[in-house]
Amino acid sequence: MELDFKEIITASLILFAVIDIIGSIPIIIDLRQKVGHIQSEKASIVAIIIMIAFLFLGTEILKLIGIDVYSFAVAGSFVILFLALEMILGIQLYKDEAPETASVVPLAFPLIAGAGTMTTILSLKAEFHTINIIIAIILNMIFVYLVLKFSPKIEKFIGKGGIGVLRKIFGVILLAIAVKLFASNIQGLFN
Repeated sequence: MELDFKEIITASLILFAVIDIIGSIPIIIDLRQKVGHIQSEKASIVAIIIMIAFLFLGTEILKLIGIDVYSFAVAGSFVILFLALEMILGIQLYKDEAPETASVVPLAFPLIAGAGTMTTILSLKAEFHTINIIIAIILNMIFVYLVLKFSPKIEKFIGKGGIGVLRKIFGVILLAIAVKLFASNIQGLFN
């Protein structure tokens, strides 16, 4: 067990950028208007269970299919690249289905613990200690819960322009993460 504060911070920021809960505020607010109430606790708990389960079982599932972590991390770098481009350019590649209820399905999965998050968790596993990733997941889920709970107040405070700026900033960060992830795992494919 290797607790490393730097790893926790780095993993937390990477997950924060990928989960993009700030960028999802407009979707959350739209959901709240459609159904009246969002189950913040339920969505957060289900998302944390999905992410931690994938952290431990993801590699085994890949082995079963015959894929190594390096290949998955390189593929993950492409997913993160597309997410980053989506955020920077304001185009929609994912999240194109409008959720119809504010239950676990649209929030916990795929909005919070979606394909990008799963890919990132396995990619992080190739670089960081498991305990640090778990702490990063928990820290992110606390933040996600607070955002879900207080989304109307956050939207009023930040404003639509502020949310747009935050998305662009995290898009550029994600782009850099995608490049680093690709560079650090591509060698593992050929060794």
